[in-house]
Amino acid sequence: MLEYKQVIIGIIMSFIITLILGPLIIPLLKRLNIGQSIRAEGPQSHLSKSGTPTMGGIIIFIALLITVFSSGVLNKDMYVLLLSTFGFGLIGFIDDYLIVVKKDNLGLKPYQKIIGQVIVAVILATYQSNTSVLGTQVIIPFLENQYLDLGVLYVPFIAFVVIGTVNSVNLTDGLDGLASGVTLIVLSFFGIISMNLGMDSISIFSAALAGACLGFLMHNAYPAKVFMGDTGSMGLGGAVAAIAILLNLPLIIPIVGGIYFIEALSVIIQVLSFKFTGKRVFLMSPLHHHFEHKGWKETKVVMVFWSVTVILCLVGILALN
Repeated sequence: MLEYKQVIIGIIMSFIITLILGPLIIPLLKRLNIGQSIRAEGPQSHLSKSGTPTMGGIIIFIALLITVFSSGVLNKDMYVLLLSTFGFGLIGFIDDYLIVVKKDNLGLKPYQKIIGQVIVAVILATYQSNTSVLGTQVIIPFLENQYLDLGVLYVPFIAFVVIGTVNSVNLTDGLDGLASGVTLIVLSFFGIISMNLGMDSISIFSAALAGACLGFLMHNAYPAKVFMGDTGSMGLGGAVAAIAILLNLPLIIPIVGGIYFIEALSVIIQVLSFKFTGKRVFLMSPLHHHFEHKGWKETKVVMVFWSVTVILCLVGILALN
């Protein structure tokens, strides 16, 4: 059984590494002219962010890698967690590279993104269906010792959940500290659950990534010195999805990751509403921009979304007890 001491060390270690890497990598990103482009149709207050270094997710994942390999808790589950994180992170990195470095405004084509995401998601789903003691069953929140057997639908369903989570986290990354803070809270939830279940590799992984997110917030909180880019947001989405899948808890994601869910839903509603009625439901999507247009300060939106995530994670704990 994993000791709390190891988890705490993992958090502190990745936090310190991220703090150290920030002042080293952020100036390098500036020298390479890897700066964020801001959409003209977005909130006017964001125009001042133009040129802020992006692709800062690299900082998070270097810290994660060092901490995980220093922990000594390396098994198949850990390697699968890393595969999902770095697999989706690589897709985001290529997209960032094409847009920011190669000045290709479109980046990866949608079909290229989805092919890469499907490959990683199917690998994750297939691994879990073949190794989990529950097989193709998943835990049903709020119902003690009740499981849903997905059978032949397991792999496509899990792939859908993974891809949906990754892209939802990507959409959430629109304000200083928003995605990193929300994900820090969600990872803390999964760290607690995995420790209670005796899943050592997931506990260490969650702790290391949570510590890295906390350290990254020191550079990414308002006013941000660096953005995580698709590199970071897609990698974090891959990590959250993989943790939930390995814990047989894909159905808990819409609860504890409620902010991810509502951000993605707001975009879907906005697109469908405009397409079929010519009218917009929100002043702007994703949802965080709607509140900005309502007059909320960026820091208020972030704090409210963080607070909601804390409550949702507490609900998640109740749902599993």
